[in-house]
Amino acid sequence: MYKLLCTDMDGTLLNDKKEISERNLKAIRKAHDKGVKIVVCTGRMFISANFYSDLLGVKTPVIASNGAFIKEKDRDEIIYKALLGKENALKILAICRKHGVFPNFHTHNTIFTEEIIYSAANYARLNDVLPEGEKITITLVEDWEEVFNKHENEILKCIAVDKDGEKIDRAKAELSQQYTLEVVSSFAKSFEVMNKGVSKGRAVEMLAKYYNIAKEEIICVGDNENDISMIQYAGLGVAMANGEECAKNAASYITDSNNENGVAKVIEKFILNNKQK
Repeated sequence: MYKLLCTDMDGTLLNDKKEISERNLKAIRKAHDKGVKIVVCTGRMFISANFYSDLLGVKTPVIASNGAFIKEKDRDEIIYKALLGKENALKILAICRKHGVFPNFHTHNTIFTEEIIYSAANYARLNDVLPEGEKITITLVEDWEEVFNKHENEILKCIAVDKDGEKIDRAKAELSQQYTLEVVSSFAKSFEVMNKGVSKGRAVEMLAKYYNIAKEEIICVGDNENDISMIQYAGLGVAMANGEECAKNAASYITDSNNENGVAKVIEKFILNNKQK
């Protein structure tokens, strides 16, 4: 019997309108009522992921920032935090500058950026619906070294974005050669950088040990490159029909798309009806 379900958000749990469908909600709540732990596992920063986790209506931990930050839902307890570190941050910034791509650095609740564009603009729009006291802080930066000195014990990842996919590919390739960094993509024309060893798969593994759950009792569902590590770790690794080929190739099961209640269908088949893969 499966005891833990970890689901990505964008392109997986959320449809293209950035909504959680009623069928997905019902399936998640039924699985939770059956004793299954439900975990949102995302590249998003914690405060954003936490908002969507609240919509599920169940008490669940949240894995944020591609596995760099894990926090309990029903109490104020950080299970795990992997900091990027000042030297890594300076290295990332230099390579982003070299290739002319636009970097944002994230803590669990703050974005440091030079302009409110790309992903920073998306988070700014999300603030329109986030409740008071739980909004994302967006800080405009003039001196990056000052930011890295002041917030070294808080910065979890960098996301780099550009309209030019070739520039993104070149910067990503160079950063991927740095042995102290972990580099993955969750959207086209962007990539995310964390400390070495940080991944969704590693976070799921730590959470499984925290709850004493065997990997054979875990389902992980995702759609993109940053989901591969958790898809490969899980007893049942699932990719979405709308997912990238790299995610599908890593999975042992393909479900329907994010616009066709793919997560709900996995829950219904493998948790509520106890089917085997």
